[in-house]
Amino acid sequence: MFNYILRRLLTLPVVILGVTLLIFLMMQLLSPYQLLASYIRSPEELKNKDPDTLIKIYGLDRPAGERYIKWLKNIVKGDLGWSNSANMSVVDAIKARFPATLELALYAVIPVVFGGILLGSFAAMHHNQIGDHITRIFSIIGWSLPSFVGGLFILMVFYGVLGWFPPGRLSTWAYQIVYSDQFTSYTGMYTIDALLNGNLKVFWDAIRHLIGPVLTLSYLWWAFIMRITRSSMLDILNKDYVRTGRSKGLPESVVIKKYIRKNALIPVITVGGLMILGLLGGVVIVETVFDFKGIGLLTATAAQQLDYAAVLGTTMFYCFLLVIVNLVVDILYAVIDPRVRLE
Repeated sequence: MFNYILRRLLTLPVVILGVTLLIFLMMQLLSPYQLLASYIRSPEELKNKDPDTLIKIYGLDRPAGERYIKWLKNIVKGDLGWSNSANMSVVDAIKARFPATLELALYAVIPVVFGGILLGSFAAMHHNQIGDHITRIFSIIGWSLPSFVGGLFILMVFYGVLGWFPPGRLSTWAYQIVYSDQFTSYTGMYTIDALLNGNLKVFWDAIRHLIGPVLTLSYLWWAFIMRITRSSMLDILNKDYVRTGRSKGLPESVVIKKYIRKNALIPVITVGGLMILGLLGGVVIVETVFDFKGIGLLTATAAQQLDYAAVLGTTMFYCFLLVIVNLVVDILYAVIDPRVRLE
């Protein structure tokens, strides 16, 4: 197991280097004037110096190889340029927005994973029975429903009519508390910080704002996880080792847990990794509908305002997440199926 993980860790630098090279090649489609924002550290540089002078200073007129090495050094130092749309450095913008996306992802993953796997298992074990038909109908509706339609429906009914789940991350009065001297920010995730500060009012207000986007994401991904789990378990139900386990007189609960569900988790983990990656990378539509200021909304705003530095910076951040999530998925493969370690 250790050797397997070590081999995967040794490939990480190569993969990350390849990702940076791919992004740099994409950057070559932009002119040196457009790329300046990826190198400057504040807008004052543009005011105090001529753009042509800055192009020479930052070596944007140099050969591609030199520019790549210099850009790579900036990334290693954590310098991704200045974001005009966020009015701060790209690194600071990512630091400010990522806790919101992480908080949303954490609350969305719990009902999706447990609900999807349990209901998928239930549907598979009651194949072609009434329970299977009901869960399949709900999963088809959930997966067919566009996220922006579901989000707008929840916003219209639960906020517009009932006034329960407002958009944004906090109410105005809660923002005043969070950004006051009496409140200490530990993680940037308002629910966790509120608990650490012992402020239950802010905690419940943050939960109230999270329910809408969490419901939208949960229903969408729950339906997909449920369908994958059901299909995978139905495929395994007819395997020889399952019939052997039952012929030995093992309880059905043991057969389901050790023989069926565990082996059916491989495709679920693959889909789950993509789901978590999508959540951590920022759910643009859901964050936009609910005005939830995360990475997705930052990227969408930057793209609308042609903020090249922010778009490139968030893309680099997303690619880094992709590499890390793939590593975790590979390790989970080895934990569930020991045969993977020997490949």
